[in-house]
Amino acid sequence: MTSVHEFTAKSLSGEDASLADYRGKVLLIVNTASKCGFTPQYAGLEKLHEELSPRGFAVLGFPCNQFGQQEPGDAQEIQKFCSLSYNVTFPMFAKIDVNGANAHPLYEFLKSEKSGLLGIEAIKWNFSKFLVDQQGRVVERYAPTTTPASLKGDIEALLAR
Repeated sequence: MTSVHEFTAKSLSGEDASLADYRGKVLLIVNTASKCGFTPQYAGLEKLHEELSPRGFAVLGFPCNQFGQQEPGDAQEIQKFCSLSYNVTFPMFAKIDVNGANAHPLYEFLKSEKSGLLGIEAIKWNFSKFLVDQQGRVVERYAPTTTPASLKGDIEALLAR
């Protein structure tokens, strides 16, 4: 695999979704959780999505329960939480694993393309972020502590290409 566009994932409503549908867009792919100290980042992610989506940008959220069991809900509960608590309008996908034997193939690809701190591939926690260019290439990986607002310049640089 050479591009995120080669992957499919289940939408939060359970339908197959091809990431090829995002060809030509800059993406921020994030593993999310509803009961995490970083959960308020949903607001910043939504703000980026609202401001930059008209220019060809999208946030893609992938709920994950692998870190402190901080995403215990089912798809309906996740959707309700995101909608009511943060008015999330960006695409959310079905809950996945990002590490281990059952890690989603998309995340295996993302981690192989950009390792984290000290060259470690494993996702450390919720709200790790991957910036992807219009051709589906992984450009950068950001730690959970990196705020969405601080990524705006990097995103805009890709949008200007």
